[in-house]
Amino acid sequence: MKQYLLGIDFGTLSVRALLLDAETGAETVAEYVYPHGVMDRALPSGKALPPRYALQHPRDYLDGLRQTVGEVLSKVGAPPQAVAGICMDFTSCTVVPMTREGTPLCMLEKYENEPHAYVKLWKHHGAIPHAERITAIAKERGEAWLSSYGGTVSSEWLLPKIVEILDEAPDVYRDTAYFAEAGDWLSFLLTGKRTAGASFAGLKAFWNADYGFPSNDFFKAVDERLDGIVGDKICDTVLPTGSCVGTLTAEGAALIGLCEGIPLAAPIVDGMAPLPALSATEEKELTITVGTSSVHLVHAKEPKEIDGLCGYVKHAVVQGLYTFEAGQTGVGDMFSWFVHNCVPRAYEEAAEREGLSIHAYLRKKAAALEIGESGLIALDWFNGNRSVLKDEALSGLILGLTLNTKPEEIYRALIEATAFGTRAIVDRIEENEIVINGVCAAGGIAQKDPMMMQIYADVLNKSIRVVQTSQSAARGSAILASVAAGLFQNVSTAATHFASPESARYLPIPKNVAAYQSLYQEYIRLYNYFGNGGNDVMKKI
Repeated sequence: MKQYLLGIDFGTLSVRALLLDAETGAETVAEYVYPHGVMDRALPSGKALPPRYALQHPRDYLDGLRQTVGEVLSKVGAPPQAVAGICMDFTSCTVVPMTREGTPLCMLEKYENEPHAYVKLWKHHGAIPHAERITAIAKERGEAWLSSYGGTVSSEWLLPKIVEILDEAPDVYRDTAYFAEAGDWLSFLLTGKRTAGASFAGLKAFWNADYGFPSNDFFKAVDERLDGIVGDKICDTVLPTGSCVGTLTAEGAALIGLCEGIPLAAPIVDGMAPLPALSATEEKELTITVGTSSVHLVHAKEPKEIDGLCGYVKHAVVQGLYTFEAGQTGVGDMFSWFVHNCVPRAYEEAAEREGLSIHAYLRKKAAALEIGESGLIALDWFNGNRSVLKDEALSGLILGLTLNTKPEEIYRALIEATAFGTRAIVDRIEENEIVINGVCAAGGIAQKDPMMMQIYADVLNKSIRVVQTSQSAARGSAILASVAAGLFQNVSTAATHFASPESARYLPIPKNVAAYQSLYQEYIRLYNYFGNGGNDVMKKI
């Protein structure tokens, strides 16, 4: 019987299941859009949410899981027993408070109207003051692990979100048996085994492959009520990427619509999941996954403390290598904001006449502009700054607007701003003697927007390759499933076997490199002025 591998990619707005033919590498995809979406204004009941909240309903994940798996099997006519292995990736840090049986608290009648009982999405920034306090305590105590995270704790991570619940909804904290990343929660439901994937624990929960979690004394210093949290409410059984969590139980198989006994790989952060699909398993190549946000990853053989990066994790993708992460919190989200709020009806009508999406129409007009022609420059902090400033309280800026400014000029300035933000990250990495010879870009935007990829190549002055796969994260997860299923010995071998062809390569154009170098210097001046204490007006207002 033909064998298939199942990769399931849980993104910010939808879940994609990819069925990978274990012999040919052919892929079949199904997608399910979350009905509740991102709840940033109100709960399903209509109860208003405070600013900076971003919640989700776990029912969407469960419904999407079953529907997409059934759909991809149906498309190829494969029986459930043809699936040889499964791996899931998930946005992170996405926190689920649950009962001992694995029921999310928001699905209990008692807590259906309590915001803190819902899933806190990665871009939930309600825990900013708690993250700042945790950072201060870690610095005061001289916690060695802090330097591994660029010297700052992000409000997007596990502990700040837990402390937010502890301080603002102590009943929810008391009734929560376990706090887990959503990927680890689903693994628990499917296998009955409570574990944590290394990429989740390492990037978002202060775990280190060499020394484990911080001491219990640190957690007690943050709050006495956190005494003993690791090993209790936080799982301390951490598995390297590519390892097997266990096999589907009868209950797990019924939940997903498959057969009992199928191996499940340790889940992985969605931003890291594309790397096997991109054959990005070696040093000296930066991978950028461009989506609603962007994740920047590079491997190295040795650990290194780099101020302003999100951190590094050993065994996060390839066993034995350290994977360093940085990121931008607003990329596709920023373009969507502009399209939904700032584009006149005349442009929408023109796009309809040409049979183009509004994004494609704006790109077409923006591509006709010369570099610097608009007189605009922007700061890409519309959802805060994850790297290198690590300050979620920062906001966006567009400088140079006049009464003659056109929508396509703003749209291009926003794209250029994300490229400049990436350049700031690359500069910080290279300043710390990690070599980057080239870039591999993944994600839907990389596939659909040649203009943006050329701008990135020119701003970074590096070649960029784009790999031909419809869903790089889901395909990467399917490749990891092959390792957990025992079809391949390690991730690198599996990645080589399932290597996808290159669909495009963008080389820097010398005259564009020179023009963007000048604009980038202006960007960095603004970057330092508004982000490094020159003017805190973004926070004051």
